Amino acid sequence: MRLIRGLNHLEPLRNGCVLTIGNFDGLHLGHQQVIEKLAERGRSLNLPVVAMVFEPQPLEYFLGDHAPSRLTRLREKTIQFARLPIDELLVMPFNRTVADVDAERFIRDILIGKLNIKHLVIGDDFHFGKARRGNFALLQHRGQELGFTVEATHSFEIGGLRVSSTLIRDALGEGDLALAKTLLGRDYSVCGRVAHGDKRGRQLGFPTANLEMLRKNTPLVGVFAVTMTGLDNGEMQGVANLGTRPTVAGGARAVLETHLFNFNRDIYGHYVEVHFKAKLRDEVRFDSLAALKSQIKLDVEAAQAFFAGNSHG
Repeated sequence: MRLIRGLNHLEPLRNGCVLTIGNFDGLHLGHQQVIEKLAERGRSLNLPVVAMVFEPQPLEYFLGDHAPSRLTRLREKTIQFARLPIDELLVMPFNRTVADVDAERFIRDILIGKLNIKHLVIGDDFHFGKARRGNFALLQHRGQELGFTVEATHSFEIGGLRVSSTLIRDALGEGDLALAKTLLGRDYSVCGRVAHGDKRGRQLGFPTANLEMLRKNTPLVGVFAVTMTGLDNGEMQGVANLGTRPTVAGGARAVLETHLFNFNRDIYGHYVEVHFKAKLRDEVRFDSLAALKSQIKLDVEAAQAFFAGNSHG
């Protein structure tokens, strides 16, 4: 899969392509079904399979800090896309210029002029263009004139639940990691590079690998049993705190601090993935570092007990 940032870096698609457009936040099972359907059409037409996403996501541009929490940052999304049958991931910068492009011009200049689309797969509730005036019906109408076909993907359900990023976000907010996993098709995870912290965990006897969340909102807060991948070839077990660390810092930016069991290596700078297995408790403020240390010991024991009872992690 090739990652393309902006139309200026896109090589001409003389024979055309098959395309899907969306946020794809979380790349859940519903999204995966869209990609599989698109790839099937790409194979039948012998055309490259292209997914278009916007960065930032449109609601983040319009609502700022009030936008819904994000499941996946762009790099995490790219990692997930690379595991799917996609040839090119086109990342479009979303700004005032893009927001003001009317639907007809978007079809003419971008979908036809730049991408030369032959087939488009979109959600049945997809809207685009200035004031969201573009929709499935308009695309179908223009497709008949301009020589491309349009296919809608209908809601994907599991156990009577419509799979959506919103539902996953709600499940994570309630600490229901099992439901989130069912909808995602995998454990919810966060990727990042291990950064230097204030070494507070080491002073307390529980050294941590720290990842800055690098997002305005996080759908998940609390203490969790986790595993970490990206170090050697294995999956390491641990306990993690995701939040603002009210006892020692109380800042506005969320940090993910992971204490790995029976591990004592310098891993600063490593790019790792933390997989959330079970929520142990909410994040709370303690009156003293001694009280915090006692609770961390209990958290470690709780996480170890979880893994002992779930030998497959």
